[in-house]
Amino acid sequence: MNRYEIPTHLNVEDKAFAGLTMRQLLTAAVGLALSYGAASEPALPMPVRLVAAGVILLAVALLALWRPAGRPLEDWAFVLLRFWAIPRISVWRPRERAVEVREATPKREVVVPEVAWSRAVTGDGLMDGRRPPVREGVPHAAPR
Repeated sequence: MNRYEIPTHLNVEDKAFAGLTMRQLLTAAVGLALSYGAASEPALPMPVRLVAAGVILLAVALLALWRPAGRPLEDWAFVLLRFWAIPRISVWRPRERAVEVREATPKREVVVPEVAWSRAVTGDGLMDGRRPPVREGVPHAAPR
């Protein structure tokens, strides 16, 4: 008999290597590359380059590993950017609308379809020499 695993942890990121998720691994790889570039490339004294590389490593470690309230720091960065983007003061002003004058009694129009054979009824109640059709057993009354 085959056994199948039922996914019960759908909101949990998969661990890729050493207990880190793919997001954390890629963030650490980019951070290591940036700190290596900061330590080896600039034409600055060695202590300044090491301090710059250490600051970059510390920032990357915070970004990759620290999860306040169970959310990564980049989510909090987007929340902060949204907070800065929206206005802080909301002012309520009522909109002025045009006053509509309504009549006391609404007018209604009743549209009644005109029967095609009623136009052809002659004065004697005959329709082109024929008797008009009978509706539900009641003969049609001739117009006066």
